[in-house]
Amino acid sequence: MAAIVPLGARGTERLVRRRKRAGGRRLSTKARVGAVICAAFVLAAIIGPYVAPYDPSVQSFLPGTVLHAPDAAHLLGTDSLGRDVLSQLLVGLRTTLVLGLVTGAIATFIAVAIGVSAGVLGGFWDEILSLLSNVFLVLPALPLLVVLLGYLPQKGETATIVVLAFLGWPWGARVIRAQTLTLRSRDFVAASRETGERTWRVIFFEIMPNEVSLIAASFVSTVLYAIGTSVALAFLGLSSSSQWSLGLILYWAQNGNALQLNAWWWFAPAGLAVALLGTGLVLLNFGIDEIGNPRLRDASGASKIGGKAWRPSDPTPVVLAGSPAPRARSFASAFSRRSAPGATAGRAAAGQGGRS
Repeated sequence: MAAIVPLGARGTERLVRRRKRAGGRRLSTKARVGAVICAAFVLAAIIGPYVAPYDPSVQSFLPGTVLHAPDAAHLLGTDSLGRDVLSQLLVGLRTTLVLGLVTGAIATFIAVAIGVSAGVLGGFWDEILSLLSNVFLVLPALPLLVVLLGYLPQKGETATIVVLAFLGWPWGARVIRAQTLTLRSRDFVAASRETGERTWRVIFFEIMPNEVSLIAASFVSTVLYAIGTSVALAFLGLSSSSQWSLGLILYWAQNGNALQLNAWWWFAPAGLAVALLGTGLVLLNFGIDEIGNPRLRDASGASKIGGKAWRPSDPTPVVLAGSPAPRARSFASAFSRRSAPGATAGRAAAGQGGRS
């Protein structure tokens, strides 16, 4: 059904053009910005160790090389031991990203396996797997991480990945289970079962393809959680000190009193990298949610024309002759005598008296 709205020809043309663009668009502007930020960090992590100007662990106590501000020789300055901060950042970025991606992959695999199994099997197995998820959800993650990493025989990135993946899967499992329960009652799943399809084929060819955006969002969220938690653990001194990471840079800067010494170049680049990487992941996750959620997708594609927000799912407006009054004139007419409540009633009564 068409909506009759006094839009001008130019406004209608702009609305149609925006709707065409929204129909072929997969990611919103925010998500594209997030994807560009994440891609830039991934590229820096890949080529960073090869283009690092110095060995990040080599110390230098020559005059003028300790806590030196950024210059041509050291673009991000040096720390209290004369080590190049830019080299530490380029090498540590790869370690942090690899840790986050591996942790996200392991935790997402566990979440998908448990969530889909609970949703498909139902009954006793659903109760058991849901109880397992609830038990892990109520565990205090950060204190447990501190205890586990503090008592592990060998602290390192492998131990951090195992512990983070062990505690990072319950959120995704609950969401995937709920979506699986919804899909299990759909007609196409019932039709597949009636035709004699095996359970594993129903899972892999009917249910999981409809959960791709949800699984991707769970993966991005887990990567963000793993990166933020690993940086916090390294800052507390609970990670390996033999592998450079963004958290380890902040740890050495805190121990070296970089803030008190006004050595901003020692901690600001690593902190800014963590903030930008987290922002990129959040924006990318928002875009993935839009793909899987029609309401968010319609809201992001809304176009404000003629003083009203038009979503792609709204009816197409019909152009009427004339154009709406300018906003300034409409605002001024709201305070005129003609717009008073009594004036409207008086004009209606006068019109009826004249006709009688």
